[in-house]
Amino acid sequence: MPTLLIVHHTPSPNCQAMFEALVTGATAPEIEGVRVVRRAALAATASDVLAADGYLLGTPANLGYMSGALKHFFDQVYYPCLDETRGRPFGYYVHGGNDVTGAVRGIEAITTGLGWRRAAEAVTVTGEPGKADVEACWELGATVAAGLMG
Repeated sequence: MPTLLIVHHTPSPNCQAMFEALVTGATAPEIEGVRVVRRAALAATASDVLAADGYLLGTPANLGYMSGALKHFFDQVYYPCLDETRGRPFGYYVHGGNDVTGAVRGIEAITTGLGWRRAAEAVTVTGEPGKADVEACWELGATVAAGLMG
């Protein structure tokens, strides 16, 4: 059974709303035969990444960059997973108070280095997520999960 790994750092109510919508989309009843595994960024391991067939990432934008927790995740898994996970699909969302540019740039650079393939447009939100933002997170989760269906 294909596995979708969701790695997230969810320190705020805004990030929580986006994360919950993402999970709801990834686990929608229409998505059959895909196992969804959720890991906090500080708890996710290289073994989790190697065991998964696709990835969803979520982070706040902190001080112009992705959260330290997501960066720590990437630091821990980059070399152990570099050759084994090339070409695997991923998607991500970023929430920021006023700017997410640096966080997006960092995620894009690292996932490009890993050779991961973006399977859906990123969801980027500044300020409080509105209904369309939450729906975009649901769609992101559903799209990446559906792409893993056999």
